[in-house]
Amino acid sequence: MLEGLRGEQSVAELCRREGLAPNLYYRWSKEFLEAGKKRLLGDTTREAITRFAGEYGAKYTKAVTTLEQDADVLLTFFDFPAAHWKHLRTSNVIESPFATVRLRQRVTKGAGSRTKGLLMAYKLLDMAQARWRRLDGAHLLPLVRADVRFTNGVRVERQPKDRRKNAA
Repeated sequence: MLEGLRGEQSVAELCRREGLAPNLYYRWSKEFLEAGKKRLLGDTTREAITRFAGEYGAKYTKAVTTLEQDADVLLTFFDFPAAHWKHLRTSNVIESPFATVRLRQRVTKGAGSRTKGLLMAYKLLDMAQARWRRLDGAHLLPLVRADVRFTNGVRVERQPKDRRKNAA
């Protein structure tokens, strides 16, 4: 199921491999996204996964086992700033610019030589770059790179060392 949410594998392939109906996959993925939202309001996603496993575990053991094994990876999403969540859910960032190049190459029926092909791809990507929108929460990128902790999309302030000693 995690591969489907990441976009690594098509839903049809995933459902065929796990023996699921596609509508069941979509319902489950919607439930997981809703569980993530509930986590922000106090209901932990781990509890939601446990409830889900209890409800569907008997009928879909393979799928539930995979979900339970990949729970940590699935929940990593919440360790990033909330402003970045929209961008983390999609692989379109990679696909979209190259779709323009692919389309133009088909229309021109090849670029002729390798050099002309590279020039065409570079120019198309350069022009497409002007229309790209900025990342939401771009000011948080240096914090993410500096390994600042975020929990449920909110920055977690670290206590100074002397405060930790007094608290213990």
